[in-house]
Amino acid sequence: MAVSKFHPVPELLEAYQAGQRCFGENRPQEFSMKAVQLPQDIEWHFIGHLQTNKLKMVLPYASLVQSIDSRHLLDLVDNWGRTNGKVISILLELHLGAEETKGGFTQEEIESLLEEYVNAEPGTLFAGIRFCGLMGIASHTEDEEIIDADFARIEAFKKHLEERFPQLTDFKELSIGMSGDWKIALRHGATIIRVGTAIFGPRVY
Repeated sequence: MAVSKFHPVPELLEAYQAGQRCFGENRPQEFSMKAVQLPQDIEWHFIGHLQTNKLKMVLPYASLVQSIDSRHLLDLVDNWGRTNGKVISILLELHLGAEETKGGFTQEEIESLLEEYVNAEPGTLFAGIRFCGLMGIASHTEDEEIIDADFARIEAFKKHLEERFPQLTDFKELSIGMSGDWKIALRHGATIIRVGTAIFGPRVY
């Protein structure tokens, strides 16, 4: 997935013309502006913190929301999907690394949430949601051993969830890795890698 945040539309078009079809944005207003300007066969991912008052800027266009980081947000996205006749594909963001400022669920919270979902009467809980997997961001460090440990942890947790909840047939995606650590992410089963700098160069703010 090409992380296109902060990059102008002409640069995205250049990547599109080279064959790129999956792009990721993290600011709702920029996301919605680009989504209506660029070709309709683009698969848009939302990868940033989604403020609850910005759902209408993101959910009509997003093929996948990678950054569901709280039960409150999950409930609101589910309600928007049901109200608008859509099923929103999402990844649950697992809190990785030591930084307390990062958002995301704990492993225990994710396991409890999925248990609640699979044990509910069909169609009564999260009818507007499709659980597609996990997203994680490694510790902010250049120490590859620490990054490797972070990715190993989320890989093991995803495998555990797949074994415990075989009913979740869409729970296949693992979004880990960026321009600097994508090779490590691939070793740990990444199905989505969020690459920005390596495609577009340094961000222009």
